[in-house]
Amino acid sequence: MDKTIFITGASSGLGKATAKLFAANSWTVIATMRNPEKETELTELPNIHLLKLDINNTKQIAQVASEVEKISSVDVLFNNAAYGLMGAFEGTTDEQLKQQINTNLLGTILVTKSFLPYFRARKSGTIITVTSSTANIPYPFVAVYAATKSALETWTEGMSYELNEFGINIKTVVPAYMQTNFGNNAQMVSHQDYQAIFKKYITAMKADSSKKRDLPEEIANIVYEASTDNKKQLHYTAGNLSTTEYEWLKKEGIEKVMNIMNKRFFVHE
Repeated sequence: MDKTIFITGASSGLGKATAKLFAANSWTVIATMRNPEKETELTELPNIHLLKLDINNTKQIAQVASEVEKISSVDVLFNNAAYGLMGAFEGTTDEQLKQQINTNLLGTILVTKSFLPYFRARKSGTIITVTSSTANIPYPFVAVYAATKSALETWTEGMSYELNEFGINIKTVVPAYMQTNFGNNAQMVSHQDYQAIFKKYITAMKADSSKKRDLPEEIANIVYEASTDNKKQLHYTAGNLSTTEYEWLKKEGIEKVMNIMNKRFFVHE
């Protein structure tokens, strides 16, 4: 039986890699992005449908599920759209904070809400949301981003109680840094009083940049696993870096881990 996946943020990175993988496995893929008219690669694949969706646009979100269900009944909802907000928290504007929370958190849960009536009526469906290893071990200067991802972890856990009775699975896939344009696409903020410690952090991160990052195609394989394994598993740690960090956290605990992170990034003379 043919199955269908709905993907947000499919224009690049993990979203695009997931669209290609599922299409290659004979799924119908409904790939959404803010500017589908600019997409060229996915349009070449016969079982991929492109739709316009900005998850900051509540009107579009409210309409999207009914539009999609006319194309095909969705089996898997993959919440992938998100972006990073990086820099000193004190330097962020109120509008930047709202946009980050509205995109990464509110937009994601509203997209999910729009599909729930269809999943519930069919008594089936899987919801998968990309979070981040920063939900487990926060990194400097991405506190709000990490908070949105941590919130999605807890939201997923809480929702699992409500959805069990209707045969709906809800899960997260938890990657760390990937070889994508995520960092380049991040919204950067600054504050002059934090520039010295921010420079220390960036210098340390650049020193780490030669280390192998997980490929989005590798993480897409975990998304496929979570979509097809029929497990009630809530969280899927995805990629070598995320797995290493999670094992470290379990062994040492958050207080010790963050103390080591502080020394790693902000060595005091």
